[in-house]
Amino acid sequence: MSYCASRFHTVRRLTHEVMVGQVGVGGVNPVRVQSMTTSDTQDIAATVKQSIALAEVGCEIIRITAPNVPAAKCLKDIREQFSAAGFGHIPLVADIHFLPSAAMEAVEHVEKVRVNPGNYADKKKFAVKEYSDSDYDLELQRLHESFSPLVLRAKTLGRSLRIGTNHGSLSDRIMNRYGDTPLGMVESALEFLRIGESHGFKQMILSMKSSNPKVMIEAYRLLVEHMNRAGMNYPLHLGVTEAGDGEDGRIKSAIGIGSLLYDGLGDTIRVSLTEDSVYEVPVAQALVKKAMSLWQPPSTLTASPFARFTATADAIDPFHFSRRPVQSLPLSATAPVGPEQPPRVIVRAASIDALPETLTQLASPRLADTPAEGVLIAIDSASDLQAVARILAAATQPPIAVLELSASLAPAAVAAASEDFKSPAIFLRSFGEDDVEPLLSFVEFTRARGHTLAIATTACALASLAPALPALGDDRLIFTLSNPAASLGNAHPHPTGAYRALVEQLRLAGSRAPLWIRNTAATTVHGDPSFLSRLLDAAILTGSLLCDGLGDLVSIETEADAPRATKVAYNVLQGAGARISKTEFVACPSCGRTLFDLQTTTQRIRAQTGHLKGVKLAIMGCIVNGPGEMADADFGYVGGAPGKINLYVGKTCVQYNIPQVEADARLISLIKEHGKWFDPAPVTAP
Repeated sequence: MSYCASRFHTVRRLTHEVMVGQVGVGGVNPVRVQSMTTSDTQDIAATVKQSIALAEVGCEIIRITAPNVPAAKCLKDIREQFSAAGFGHIPLVADIHFLPSAAMEAVEHVEKVRVNPGNYADKKKFAVKEYSDSDYDLELQRLHESFSPLVLRAKTLGRSLRIGTNHGSLSDRIMNRYGDTPLGMVESALEFLRIGESHGFKQMILSMKSSNPKVMIEAYRLLVEHMNRAGMNYPLHLGVTEAGDGEDGRIKSAIGIGSLLYDGLGDTIRVSLTEDSVYEVPVAQALVKKAMSLWQPPSTLTASPFARFTATADAIDPFHFSRRPVQSLPLSATAPVGPEQPPRVIVRAASIDALPETLTQLASPRLADTPAEGVLIAIDSASDLQAVARILAAATQPPIAVLELSASLAPAAVAAASEDFKSPAIFLRSFGEDDVEPLLSFVEFTRARGHTLAIATTACALASLAPALPALGDDRLIFTLSNPAASLGNAHPHPTGAYRALVEQLRLAGSRAPLWIRNTAATTVHGDPSFLSRLLDAAILTGSLLCDGLGDLVSIETEADAPRATKVAYNVLQGAGARISKTEFVACPSCGRTLFDLQTTTQRIRAQTGHLKGVKLAIMGCIVNGPGEMADADFGYVGGAPGKINLYVGKTCVQYNIPQVEADARLISLIKEHGKWFDPAPVTAP
């Protein structure tokens, strides 16, 4: 694919270096971590204090909002006091949305200015208008006149600029010609980039942010593809905007940022959480550490003994989402697998002895909306199979049995012991390149008894097994990855690339069998045992594949606790937009523009509405990205003025300037008016 060197290996995209003060971005520099202050910029002491706190936890670039000229003037004192505190080497960035006058003031004081092309001297009133080519050219000329003074001043002062496109704030001009699309986001950025280049200015960084990781991923890929065609190599700043807080915010960010870093894209990142900014930095640092551990030189693509999987393309369209077509598989009446079905969730039992307790935990009413549809058990002997069959027979409506067979078990022994299973099961076994005969034997007995065979293999091994696949067909077969490291011969495997290679080999073999994405110890990156690291690994692997349209079953086997593994799986599915199991929240991170306390407000509204499965709520601190970013939200709660809230249905404001003390109740009434409210289920004992 033209957007990256390889979808199977992590080969970093080479860019020219942009200097942000003393910090180099792009080129051979490491991926830089940045964050943003949340204080009122005109409270100079508070902003300096927050900047110091961010610097002390390792933030390399710090952004400060400058919504107006008075705020931009304060950047002079903030820069001086921050430097006096010993942080003169850490650059400050002014965040500008609407006012060129604020940008012209800010560029005098800080090392970089970020402008939002959808807001900067542009219109965003959601007006419908047909733009003729001459009308469009006039608008571009107006932009040229508005943006050029900032470009020329930045060039004179040695500053850098970020062209920061937001999915939620595309101009009316862009929306009318390109729609609310990744292509519209790309063209919005390129308009401003071309103005900079017309003045010989190349100290620019670009970003394509969205609250939807799928849109964000596609937009960055498309931007790089367009830049490559134009011979441009500008650095990228990565981020998922309005990601939210807690586990959900970290998952969304990891899906979007991590998948691009693993494709070799990205030179600086911000994890946008609805939390204190210092908590963003460790998450960003963990993502950077994982990505940089996977970097390989371009020579990898030709020197690898697995060269047939280092081609720069596979069959996935990286710019438009389309789910991989698969053979339907009736695993059970309640959990079929197929192209119209959501991905199914499998969890692992710690052992056969722990299986009864695991089944009891999974049967809890608390998991009614997030059921584990299969339970995975390691099987080392025929007696293990018989023991599992007895336990399942005594259970009430147990999940599908997924039986991970030891390679030492002969097909005949497994076939005999499997007669004790009264319901169809999934038999999981690893198959290497010399295992054609065992594969045929296992397929024969599983199909004869109505079971399903999950084939764990690698892309390279599958190439040897492929001649047997056409005769077998896809009925009651599932494929999964057995060993990412063996798949592509990498000392530090790119798990997403290993799964992509497996899917590509399946395509070449003509197989439409479903794919099972397994998060195991073998798919972790950088070996960090912490929960944050495991969460990021699961989000990047499963989320990035789902955003490419791949994956029909998922399991998070790095979590020993089955209910915990189930929760993580559903949170990742929700973050990728693949399976909705709870209320979806779009919540922006705090900044100096915020008109209420986002953290407490988000937590309070979640406590009241978190049971509304399938409803999407946007909680936005101000209007900057509000209506646009809420385009696919059902309802919006947006700061309109100090102490006042505006309520939205979609991107239409329906109630203005509500006192904040009344806003929660008015929001719930609005949800009820539109028929999307239902009372929460009674809380039952575990």
